[in-house]
Amino acid sequence: METSEGWSVSCLDLPGCHSQGESRDEALANIREAIQLWLEVEAEEAGVKTVETLELAV
Repeated sequence: METSEGWSVSCLDLPGCHSQGESRDEALANIREAIQLWLEVEAEEAGVKTVETLELAV
């Protein structure tokens, strides 16, 4: 969503996974990183030893 301060993005399927950026492209790059970090933390907390990395096209 474009705001007066830039772009705000959320991944609705991942609670608390939000990011922002000055441009749309920056916000999308930032949410990709936020999704990866969110998944890593969830896997760690669940005791999963290996996390598969996937690339997402948005």
